[in-house]
Amino acid sequence: MIPLSVLDLSPIVEGGDAAQSLANTLDLARHAEALGYRRFWLAEHHNMPGIASAATAVVIGHVAAGTSTIRVGAGGIMLPNHAPLVIAEQFGTLAALHPGRIDLGLGRAPGTDQLTARALRRNLDASADTFPQDVVELIHYFGPVQPNQRVRAVPGAGLDVPIWILGSSLFGAQLAAMLGLPYAFASHFAPAELAAASALYRGRFEPSRFLDKPHLMLALNVVAADTDAEAELLFSSLQQAFVNLRTGRAGPLPPPVEGYFGTLDGAAQAMLGQALACSVIGSPETVAAGIDDFVTRRGADELIVTAQVFDHAARLKSFEITAKAVANR
Repeated sequence: MIPLSVLDLSPIVEGGDAAQSLANTLDLARHAEALGYRRFWLAEHHNMPGIASAATAVVIGHVAAGTSTIRVGAGGIMLPNHAPLVIAEQFGTLAALHPGRIDLGLGRAPGTDQLTARALRRNLDASADTFPQDVVELIHYFGPVQPNQRVRAVPGAGLDVPIWILGSSLFGAQLAAMLGLPYAFASHFAPAELAAASALYRGRFEPSRFLDKPHLMLALNVVAADTDAEAELLFSSLQQAFVNLRTGRAGPLPPPVEGYFGTLDGAAQAMLGQALACSVIGSPETVAAGIDDFVTRRGADELIVTAQVFDHAARLKSFEITAKAVANR
């Protein structure tokens, strides 16, 4: 059975607030733990009215403290927004509090618009161009303290927190391969270079003290319900959110709308078809077949699924159906 994990954006729904969203995140994590999911990852986004996980390390601590066995981590931390030492201290603290349960996925995008990226103000020179050097610096802080090392991460030094590279392009794949790190591809919203990035990562992977062979995790939108029609209705919330985001109207996750896709013009339909191409939507039987096809065609070593569903109870049920579908593959 392929390892199965959860990516949660801690969605804020229309009519809801961040407090309820974060409570739902913990409830979902406990649900996922009971269902046997391997990891529960949260993503860093800023200035997004529909996402409550901006202070990602804080939310990870909240989830880890409220669960007991599932691995909890970042999918991911947007490293250009932060000094590597700060992230080493944050995740070193998390690893000290929750030994053997913390993952750190790193991305090079800001996780926001450029105006907000400037407002985050790590420094005036910070950019995605320094991402490889920042990753190496961060790895260094998690290693054993060296003689005469003057700057240390406390906590953090010697803890070897597992680091993943996240990406949606060939850049991340190449860096993960060069450093011998696991690689997670954001196919759930940016699948265009999935095949090329996967092949590059596997083809150029250099064994390291972290991994002796490549480990590729792929992200997949999965919305499951009792029937295909019900699942398609639930999926319309994510479709609306994507259209709103791409047209400059980002907001809370909207409630589902019957027949929403059919109301869109051709350009919007094409955009959704491309961005959300890696999605499996439907009944238990449809989801089982769709996941099997995706894993077989794409060659994933691990699957991380996400479900932006308006109703929390329906969201819990979706992850339950998904877990059973994978267990029965």
